[in-house]
Amino acid sequence: MRDATVSVTDWIDESFEQEVSGGLAAFNASQLGPSLHRDLAVSLYVDDDFVGGLAGFTAWDWLFVKWLWIREDARGRGLAARALQAAESEALKRGCRAAWLDTLNPQARDLYARCGYETFGELADFHSGRARYFMQKRF
Repeated sequence: MRDATVSVTDWIDESFEQEVSGGLAAFNASQLGPSLHRDLAVSLYVDDDFVGGLAGFTAWDWLFVKWLWIREDARGRGLAARALQAAESEALKRGCRAAWLDTLNPQARDLYARCGYETFGELADFHSGRARYFMQKRF
């Protein structure tokens, strides 16, 4: 094999992303079988006013919670827990057996713990002295 040329850029070209993600998806499918990847979104409204939501996906029998955000003036009302519960319920319908997520926010970590999530990893001093927590919940 000839020497490889290495190129570094500060942007990701669409065709580059398709090549790399497609190659990785094909490799993973060959090792684990099809992922059955499906996006999952939970929207929260109070009096027809959007106040937050959860975005994630299900794949390989797991729910991944990518983002969970509640507008500041709507916090403290149990809406984040309701969004998690709705996502987990849908994940169960899709055949999932567990969920995982990560967070930088200690208050969010406490919320997830109250909802049954356990920390399985931590990056101490991830940024500016703050840790990043990786959490999971088995259904």
